[in-house]
Amino acid sequence: MACRVEFDVVRVNAEGQLLERSRQFAQHWVEDLGEGIQLDLVEIPAGTFWIGSPNTEEGWHVSQGPQQSIPVASFWMGQYPITQAQWSAVARLPKVERSLNPEPSCFSGANRPVEQVSWHDAVELCDRLSQQTGRTYRLPSEAEWEYACRATTQTPFHMGATITTDLANYSGVNWEYDGRICSKGCYGNGPTGSDRRETTEVGSFGVANPFGLYDMHGLVREWCADCWHDTYNGIPTDGTAWITDGNCTQRVLRGGSWNTSPRTCRSAFRSRSDAESRLYDIGFRVVCAAR
Repeated sequence: MACRVEFDVVRVNAEGQLLERSRQFAQHWVEDLGEGIQLDLVEIPAGTFWIGSPNTEEGWHVSQGPQQSIPVASFWMGQYPITQAQWSAVARLPKVERSLNPEPSCFSGANRPVEQVSWHDAVELCDRLSQQTGRTYRLPSEAEWEYACRATTQTPFHMGATITTDLANYSGVNWEYDGRICSKGCYGNGPTGSDRRETTEVGSFGVANPFGLYDMHGLVREWCADCWHDTYNGIPTDGTAWITDGNCTQRVLRGGSWNTSPRTCRSAFRSRSDAESRLYDIGFRVVCAAR
């Protein structure tokens, strides 16, 4: 049964200083995975948004355009990235297509996000969860992911024009090569910060976006269902996954990670990796059809 869940949402100014902290609400329900392990999901309401970013946004790349208005149907999304405890619980369920390593992660911890899982591994977990529950679990489409991350906001991050390492786990230091900064630890007029060099527990920063989702910026890059396309020219206009006419040996990643700069954590940023890649900063979260 769905119920209401509370969470904190913050807004920051261009320098990363806190402007406002508010208490907000979303519809929430729990999938019981057994042995005291549960999967928390929040309802993402239907709506329309502009996918991508304007070319004036710092960090813009041609792959993040052209901007288009995309309608998205309502769905339920994991409130957090899939944790190692959740992964292990589902990995013990009967196989659908492929075997799963129950403990694949580099940075161990029951409430840390699972990582070092391929796109195919993530799909297998969704298929096992669907088989077990009778509900359809899957990876989000790229449009669903960005719509859910933005949560009605238009700024580079759901908390505002910049981000800080007090609010998310990313690399907040400048990396230099040959006397030049090749990766900035700050975004816009925001500050530099910490470089933790590892994952943290999901939800540990205590800040969600207006839809009630945690860790959409940083922590781990997240697999989406879509094949890679170099631009949004031809993207489905209904918010569904784009699985034709692209490079389907490579799949879309969203959200940035503990190992990347703040500009790669923006709502509009997109990257790719081979579908069989298992890297220590790649994880995922699941979605479920409207109940």
